[in-house]
Amino acid sequence: MKVKTPMRKPLWKPSKTRVKNANMTRFMHQINRDYGTNIKSYPQLHQWSIDNLSDFWAAFWEFLPVIRSKEYFTVIDDPMKMPGARWFPGARLNFAENLLRFGDDQVALIGRSETGPAVRVTYAQLRDKVARIAHMLADLGIRPGDRIAGYMPNIPETVIAMLAATSLGAVWTSTSPDFGQDGVLSRFGQTKPRVLFAADGYTYNGKTHMRLESIGAIVKQLPSLEKVVVVPFATDRPDLTLIPHSVSWTEVMENHSGGTPGFRQLPADHPLYIMYSSGTTGLPKCLVQSAGGILVHHLKELVLHTDVKREDTIFYYTTCGWMMWNWLVSSLGAGATVLLYDGSPLHPDPLAMWRLVEAENVSIFGTGARYLEELSRQKIEPGAHLPLDHLKTVLSTGSPLCKEGFHWVYENVKKDVQLSSICGGTDLNGCLAIGNPTLPVYPGELQCRPLGMATDSFDENGEPVRDAKGELVCSNPFPSMPLGLWGDDDGSRYQAAYFDRFPGVWAHGDYVMIRGDTGGLIVFGRSDTTLNPGGVRIGTAELYPAVESVNGVEDSLVVGQDWGHDTRIILFVKLREGVALDDELVGQIRKSIIARTTRRHLPAKILPVSDIPYTISGKKVELAVRNIIHDEPVTNRDALRNPQCLEMYKDLPALHS
Repeated sequence: MKVKTPMRKPLWKPSKTRVKNANMTRFMHQINRDYGTNIKSYPQLHQWSIDNLSDFWAAFWEFLPVIRSKEYFTVIDDPMKMPGARWFPGARLNFAENLLRFGDDQVALIGRSETGPAVRVTYAQLRDKVARIAHMLADLGIRPGDRIAGYMPNIPETVIAMLAATSLGAVWTSTSPDFGQDGVLSRFGQTKPRVLFAADGYTYNGKTHMRLESIGAIVKQLPSLEKVVVVPFATDRPDLTLIPHSVSWTEVMENHSGGTPGFRQLPADHPLYIMYSSGTTGLPKCLVQSAGGILVHHLKELVLHTDVKREDTIFYYTTCGWMMWNWLVSSLGAGATVLLYDGSPLHPDPLAMWRLVEAENVSIFGTGARYLEELSRQKIEPGAHLPLDHLKTVLSTGSPLCKEGFHWVYENVKKDVQLSSICGGTDLNGCLAIGNPTLPVYPGELQCRPLGMATDSFDENGEPVRDAKGELVCSNPFPSMPLGLWGDDDGSRYQAAYFDRFPGVWAHGDYVMIRGDTGGLIVFGRSDTTLNPGGVRIGTAELYPAVESVNGVEDSLVVGQDWGHDTRIILFVKLREGVALDDELVGQIRKSIIARTTRRHLPAKILPVSDIPYTISGKKVELAVRNIIHDEPVTNRDALRNPQCLEMYKDLPALHS
């Protein structure tokens, strides 16, 4: 379906000074100097980067520069091979060494939580602490390729443990402590870590949740574990008697020497992380990602597209079970100060995160789109209460940010700020659509396609389309592509997950439109939950702004139900306290949908529910609800923040007529 593209005005344009001083501009000048090009705009630079893939990544490798002990003999062994291309073969490097390239007295990490004072760790102190934990792991005989796991809040100790593990060439994998036992075991049970770092508890929304009993139960079901390091976070002296093979973090730090870590030099494609898919409809996929690939991919996105510099303080509201944690921590490679926060973003009130941004002079603040839209609904005005003088960029991800969310930021946070909505995923531990400090911001649009990424929108025949909805794809190899899936020895599951739809092309599973005039992207939600009533493809994210703008609607969920030989749209609404779903409210919802989308978007049924299911990382769970209403199984419910609410979607009489 062709979509008209009226003339639009940007919400924000970068100043000439900002464009001039941007890392992106400096990189463009380097390309022109070193390759004899005459690139003058971002679209030209992007096209050059995908037409000259090896030259682009070689140029960025030197732009950082990557710290290595041996140089690669070619950038990519086969740029036509996807999947399976090898990046930077011959190079030897260490991921942790590149993140710890600075060893001075600038603050590297700030740890903040709902309770307790701020914790500050300089780059010099960070190196010393990493060395102590690395020495403990070395004493245990940890070797390259061994898995080290974290069941941890978003605190400095988690970063230290990850860097210590990867300094030895071990593979880091983590979940957050709000995962239940089954969720942890469905992940770590597959990857079999030798060492587990776990906090004694965490605090959320003013309540402390102790985790010692859960840790003990988990450890007893993970026979691969040889040692458990318990971090005191909820208490000063956690009782370790419940946990086999345990030792306290404090004891480890006191009994091992510090200094500068020894950085094991390994191939660029040595495994670095094992990440997990959400896993709401089966066991999570275990995605193995490489050290060199993640290093250059993350820093390209952070240094060029997010304009991270040494003087910046960057803060992303995330947990250690979401890829944004890994992405945030890579900011250390740019020498920035990284703010870590553990707790509720709305405690003790909706201004809590903005007070933190102000208090810590945060220049780059990232969060989920859902959080920004909730503040918009509550009519919160951070800019009216706080100057936010240092804030230059607001990042948003997790789900598509609606146009109203864009307007809310510029009207209620700060007029002179780059709102960078980004889209990617755990699968690639990075972005397929991203921001750019040198480009304008248009409402509802992600600013651009990333450098080095042939991001595109394909129709059902695999042909590129503009100003029309299609499948989000990437048609060239990129360094952060998974090495494969853990346990998928023949690669068949990896192939089926990303490459069966369009052979030789990464199909991401999102529904997207690329603007022909601005080059910006609009994301409509997951394509595996795309609605198809009467053969017309509709992204679920198209309906949410229309529904949730109606007074009285707090939240909503849209799924497709197989009906006859077609699909019908089912809309579930969570209503504000004291509001009933009467004919008048139903009429208002339908009127809003027609006004903001089309009549084809109208649901066949509008049904009230008391809760909407979300993953722990804050994404609506459409596919699990779709499975339930079709009497299909939903496994691994521990990946959900509120799995109990799924029961209310079972056997609804209204769905049988």
